[in-house]
Amino acid sequence: MISFNKIKKGLTLIISNEPCEILEAKPLFKGRGHSILQAKIKNLVTKNIILKTFHPSETFEEVELNKIEANFLYSHRNRYYFSKKNEASQRFDLTKEQIGSSVKFLKPGQSIEGIIFNEKIINISVPVKVHLSVVEAPPGIRGNRSQSGTKVVTLETGAQISAPLFINIKDVVEINTETGEYSRRIK
Repeated sequence: MISFNKIKKGLTLIISNEPCEILEAKPLFKGRGHSILQAKIKNLVTKNIILKTFHPSETFEEVELNKIEANFLYSHRNRYYFSKKNEASQRFDLTKEQIGSSVKFLKPGQSIEGIIFNEKIINISVPVKVHLSVVEAPPGIRGNRSQSGTKVVTLETGAQISAPLFINIKDVVEINTETGEYSRRIK
């Protein structure tokens, strides 16, 4: 059991019978009363982020999450299909809502991690940095200050991101999947 004073960023706990990860935790002191802990938590099943207040009398169970290597296969009607690495017959699927915003950076054959809770795959973890090729890019006009040195390009997955003016079609770029931002040009 995890006590109030052990709660910190990165810890995974069971809250309301679901696994949750602590994203932020700040202690607050109320006048003459006791201290409380204000935390931002992410439900690992639904990917919802909520604010929660923890009190000193509360205790929580720590979550043991297992991970497996998997590959993204394809998507169909807002469902995304995966298979365990080196075991193509062992497949599982998740909805767009379960995966969250990083779904727009998935391409067939990409390696990901499946997150297992109670012997069931509840979600996936997309690598923080992925390399994707640019399939559509308007020409960058030198001296155009209205765009602040950036333009919107379309990636091979269909995602649109803001990239520097020098990015062209067929360039391979590195994307941060957590922020959805351009990192650098690979080639």
